[in-house]
Amino acid sequence: MTDIENLFARHKTCVAHRRVHFDLAARRDTLRRLKHAVHTREDAIIAALAADFGKHPAEVRLTEILPVYQEINHALRHLSRWMRPKRVMPGLTMIGTSARLRPTPKGVALVIAPWNFPFNLALGPLVSALAAGCSAIVKPSEMTPATSTLIAEMIADNFDPELVAVVQGGPDVANALLAQPFDHIFFTGSPAVGKIVMAAAAKTLASVTLELGGKSPVIVGPDADIAKAAKWIVWGRFFNAGQTCVAPDHAYVHADVHDEFVAALYAQIAKMYAGNAALAKIINARHWDRITALIEDAKAKGATVIGDTDRESRRIMPTIVTGAAPDMEIMKEEIFGPVLPILSYDDLDSVLGQINDAPHPLALYVFGGKSLADQVTAATTSGSVGVNLTILPFIHPNLPFGGIGNSGMGAAHGKHGFDAFSHMRPLLRNRFIPLPLIFPPYTATVEKLVKFVVRFVRR
Repeated sequence: MTDIENLFARHKTCVAHRRVHFDLAARRDTLRRLKHAVHTREDAIIAALAADFGKHPAEVRLTEILPVYQEINHALRHLSRWMRPKRVMPGLTMIGTSARLRPTPKGVALVIAPWNFPFNLALGPLVSALAAGCSAIVKPSEMTPATSTLIAEMIADNFDPELVAVVQGGPDVANALLAQPFDHIFFTGSPAVGKIVMAAAAKTLASVTLELGGKSPVIVGPDADIAKAAKWIVWGRFFNAGQTCVAPDHAYVHADVHDEFVAALYAQIAKMYAGNAALAKIINARHWDRITALIEDAKAKGATVIGDTDRESRRIMPTIVTGAAPDMEIMKEEIFGPVLPILSYDDLDSVLGQINDAPHPLALYVFGGKSLADQVTAATTSGSVGVNLTILPFIHPNLPFGGIGNSGMGAAHGKHGFDAFSHMRPLLRNRFIPLPLIFPPYTATVEKLVKFVVRFVRR
């Protein structure tokens, strides 16, 4: 038996005991321990992400640490209500019964975290798993070794390995984990790898939550507040060097405000990112080469590109691509970098057609009045919609975060994350249901009763 098989077997052995003893108090205790572990290591978290990414400490606090605290605090505040069985009304044929839906832990969960927010997206799903009463094995990204090592040490210092364990390694380790019959798999990453995860889950019939990505478009209408739109789009596109699954990927800008909007973008970039101090690195040289190849392809096909790159430091300055066209690779592939293509439009229906012809995005952003926002929302499908803002649908504790189709499956955060790791188990009790009156044998009296019941229900 391999180490991974042995670890999974130990988790599975503890499932029955945990269902009985992992009550509200025990779950709250694990969440408080996790919160304390984060609190006592804030400086180490900042240092690890600086080593892996060159992230600014303020950005680490805002995008990696703060969301974990919010998830924990939200769960602690609402867990009692989430765990409470919910009464279900009986319906006509079930009169004489009482019904409840009781949230029960699915069992042993696997959390596979990505590299772009390696701390937040490893511990956020873990909070939901622990709140739901599951045990979890966490596989952090091998592309962020400093952060992954820190997570492993933090978990080992605070939890029994049969409750929470961290397994480090590359694709071979991920494949070995996916071969185990987990009860639920929570994966955050690319659609391509998401298909592999879903195929592996099918072999053991594990349920899955897939948080994927895609090209999230922005529409800037003629009535938009241009200064506000530029500020939100620059922030949403370029923090974490654009390596964000819900970042605005490209912007459709009405021709009447195109030039004003582009000028406002440059002004905001100069204000937010002068001197590179707030700009994170590209994760590795391979991704730097991929992003710069997209830029060069756009240039070769006639786009105007403004932005500097430096391979040695793995930095790409915030880059604006004007004159972008559908035949450019930058419009076909998720950019996942600090590059924003701008497309001018006159006809909104044409833009909506392009969005609907592409895979469903994880997020869609609209800048303009209510009429424009309502029209775009009614005519498109996406994981979420943000109106006159970016990124924040991901952060809202009471909104489900998740994609649809190519951008994901299932939902995360708050109650929705709790539900993802829970089975809503029906419990039906017989109090005085008269159904035995129509049990066989089917005498003439029974037949009359059956006919009466059917006529009564169909009315």
